[in-house]
Amino acid sequence: MRSTFMGLETAKRALFTQQSALHTTGHNIANANTPGYSRQRVNFGTTTPFAPAAMNRPQLPGQMGTGVEANSIQRVRDSFLDIQYRQESNKLGYWDSKSSAISEMENIVNEPTTNGLGAVMGEFWQSLQDLSVYPENDGARNVVLERGQSVVDTFHYLNDSLNQIKDNIGNEISVSLDSVNSLLQQIASVNSQISDVEPHGNIPNDLYDRRDTLVDELSGYIDIRVTSIKSEGDPADEAEGLYNISIVGANGKEEILVANKDYNQLGFSNGSGKLTTSTPDDVNQITIFSSDGKEIASKKLPLSDENGNLLFSQGRVRGLIESYGYSYQDSTGTTQVKGTYPEMLDNLDRLAYSFSQTFNAVHEKGIDLQGNTGQSFFGDLGTDHENASKRISMSDITSKEVAASTTTNADGDVNAGDGKNAVNLSNIQNWLMNETVTLDGFDGAESINLNDYNRLETASMNSFYEGVIGKLGVQGLQANRLAGNSEILKQSVEEKRMSVSSVSLDEEMTNMIQFQHAYNAAARNITMVDEMLDKIINGMGLVGR
Repeated sequence: MRSTFMGLETAKRALFTQQSALHTTGHNIANANTPGYSRQRVNFGTTTPFAPAAMNRPQLPGQMGTGVEANSIQRVRDSFLDIQYRQESNKLGYWDSKSSAISEMENIVNEPTTNGLGAVMGEFWQSLQDLSVYPENDGARNVVLERGQSVVDTFHYLNDSLNQIKDNIGNEISVSLDSVNSLLQQIASVNSQISDVEPHGNIPNDLYDRRDTLVDELSGYIDIRVTSIKSEGDPADEAEGLYNISIVGANGKEEILVANKDYNQLGFSNGSGKLTTSTPDDVNQITIFSSDGKEIASKKLPLSDENGNLLFSQGRVRGLIESYGYSYQDSTGTTQVKGTYPEMLDNLDRLAYSFSQTFNAVHEKGIDLQGNTGQSFFGDLGTDHENASKRISMSDITSKEVAASTTTNADGDVNAGDGKNAVNLSNIQNWLMNETVTLDGFDGAESINLNDYNRLETASMNSFYEGVIGKLGVQGLQANRLAGNSEILKQSVEEKRMSVSSVSLDEEMTNMIQFQHAYNAAARNITMVDEMLDKIINGMGLVGR
């Protein structure tokens, strides 16, 4: 037989449950502007009906409901959208870092403008053409010297500026790895807190939000895979468990970074166990360290294969490494350096070397204003083009020693009206550097084997530099386009995720009214049951008195 007070208990459960829903609604409203917060809801469920199934159950025509209870308080979240968001965040981190690095390079190179290296070299070639018309004019000769010094200064400026930006990117790599390691540590710490709560059947929604915010941020730096592991003890069905996080390489290989409460770190090893980076030659693998900073020898992540193709995980860190540069062993065992900034610096070195050494070779064939054979116009760079854009310099040459002529008079004096070697010098810009060129204006056959100074392969100086600038422009355009596309896709997924998880004040106000009415109705039900009990207790058994 059911209890006389069964209706009172049913109404009381309704009061408490609706009160829980109102409290949860208030929590949502309070966190409407909290970053990373996911709205929460109370999962209502009916209580065990009367009579329960049993051998001694009363003979009733059916079961009678006993009310409602709050089964759990659960956050509203779509895990599929979380995966999508992290994928787009990862792409954006990569292309944004690439775009930023290339944009800084474009600002330094400053092409095509009237202030870039191309314009400065163009003015130098023009000064030589002017000298060929007035080879005896001291003013024209001084202009050639000044224009030559401008070319040298421009090479120095480009080398210094690009190296400075490259060093800044190297520092940014270290800072990014520090951020990654900090995030890994925080995620492991939140995992630990969750593992203390879930075994008791509680659902730590706010800790889930904090952990997912950290994972979202981490996904911008490296490509990660998140798997959920059930907590020990007796967790609720809605409990989300602990996160295990792996870094995913471009070849699909995974390495565990966070395992429950434990975490590892990423970094470059310089032999002392510290996380550091200095030059592209040192950047050839990422090493995994334990949480106490000890290198795990079995977990070294090579950055690239023997063809120089990066194997490291997609994301911001990879974009920075590609810009800064990295080294690898090719199929012959030779160490090679690859990367946006090292390649640009190498191209400038090749151009500076080929330009200065070829110019010297032609200049030394000519005759100066004093009738002497020409000397070196630029300083000798030896046979190695490495760092030539920094080492290039003007030789100690005067205006009278500019060898603009090719012939002398019968008495041995310079032919003042002969500026043919200045023409040869101005034509250097268009010579294909893999050929032997015959010089004009000399009595005998004078030629230059350009292969002796060629570091540009089959191109001329003009076409080589135009190709370098053209490639930079294409890379910049691609990086900007894909960064923009990734930003749009990330924003689109974020809007979908917010439509599911974010707090809508209008919706919460509607829920508040709904729960308030239900609470009032439950209270009215208690009043009704109270009146019934009052009639039974105080109004029955009075007949005949």
